[in-house]
Amino acid sequence: MTNTAAGTDTVHSEQIPVWLSTELATVPAYDAFAGVDALVAGVHAIAREYPDCAALHRVGTSRQGEPLWCLTISEDVQRPSALVVGLPHPNEPIGGLTALHLARRLCADPALRARLAHTWHIVVCADPDGLRLNEGWLAGPFTRAHYARHFYRPEGDEQVEWTFPVAVGEVYHDRPIPETEALMRLIDQHRPALLAALHNGELGGAFYYLSRAEPRLHGVLKAVPQSIGIPLHGGEPESPIAVPLDQAIFLSPDAESFHERLTAAGIPWPPHGGSTTMYSARYGTFTVLSELPYWSDPAADDHTPSGISYAASLTRLGEGVVELGEVLTRAVDDVEGHLLAPSSPLWTAGSAFARVQEPSGRSILARAGRPESDREATVAEVRSLGNSLHAHRLRFAGMVNRVLQGEIAMGNVREPVRVHAAAIAARYETWLDEDAAAIQLEPIPIGKLVTVQYAAVIGAAAHLAGTL
Repeated sequence: MTNTAAGTDTVHSEQIPVWLSTELATVPAYDAFAGVDALVAGVHAIAREYPDCAALHRVGTSRQGEPLWCLTISEDVQRPSALVVGLPHPNEPIGGLTALHLARRLCADPALRARLAHTWHIVVCADPDGLRLNEGWLAGPFTRAHYARHFYRPEGDEQVEWTFPVAVGEVYHDRPIPETEALMRLIDQHRPALLAALHNGELGGAFYYLSRAEPRLHGVLKAVPQSIGIPLHGGEPESPIAVPLDQAIFLSPDAESFHERLTAAGIPWPPHGGSTTMYSARYGTFTVLSELPYWSDPAADDHTPSGISYAASLTRLGEGVVELGEVLTRAVDDVEGHLLAPSSPLWTAGSAFARVQEPSGRSILARAGRPESDREATVAEVRSLGNSLHAHRLRFAGMVNRVLQGEIAMGNVREPVRVHAAAIAARYETWLDEDAAAIQLEPIPIGKLVTVQYAAVIGAAAHLAGTL
């Protein structure tokens, strides 16, 4: 994802203030994403270089013993707090670079600190254990196959973003992981006015989640990606209960609202706890979650009629996810009890995701049969639903394949492991080939991705400060 300096092709849209456009031009070029060691070294270097305004604190310890660091940037004035979280999901590394750039710019530019008018608490990497399991793809080559073969994402109840305690209706979760507990302490201590969780997706266009509508900010959030050639996401939302606030901007709800919408749709609470938005809602925090793809799809914001039924598109996705679930569940059920490393994070996550694919596909098929799905789909919807099937196959079959090949490499010669390692590897190659034939997209330059996230964070802070 080599790029020229981000911001050089920025269009000075009327929606983007001049100061913000100028500031976005400070985002440098990047040839790779940063791993754990680079992020930790970077934040330590900033703290050493700017001792007058920056202080580095250890705020926790990961499950495998990595220190968790928070850089506080402050001055001798009382200001509301802003908490920025990089890597709330470890397969989403844009945020590590964004957090480092934000920290350096805040320290280097007192005028920027004054404009944004917050005391900043920046966690560059909330899940170092998980990021290390993704480091095989962070330096490229940035092909879909290379990315997928080295992909890792924790299961729901092991995700930093989704293990906050929650008690609503019949839902009760009180098992936050240590990394989440560290964020809880920061939220409780600083009661942030702004919380920016730096996420990213995979394919398509840019979109956001906000904890409340802020129309003045919406214009900036939409204009920045479009001004540098990244489309807005106009296809299928991540969740069927997503509440749109604006084009490509969705509500990030509190626990009560989320529970109400799930209940109304007949959907059970997912197998995890609450989110950063849900936990920080007690303090009236405004949360901004930015979601950026690695590969941009020009059809992502194509709202023209496709000539294809929306129900038929859902059906194809549902049938494909059911098939994926059947293949993976059969494999994980047969090899369970025959593994040399049954407690590895790759296995606990891969097997958990394998087992939820079939019920997820059945739920999609049920949606396809509802009256409201009997309509023509837009081009963006058809493309995003098709892309979703490829993403499911490459991500989750890739994790199971990685585990089984690892077991073989460790010397596991038990028959179920040998048989399924060979079968999943062969099927995975077929799915990789199908993905390559269907999705021929260029990766987005990393600097552009950082530019959009950086704009979301500082734009939100300026909006709250009345200086946007």
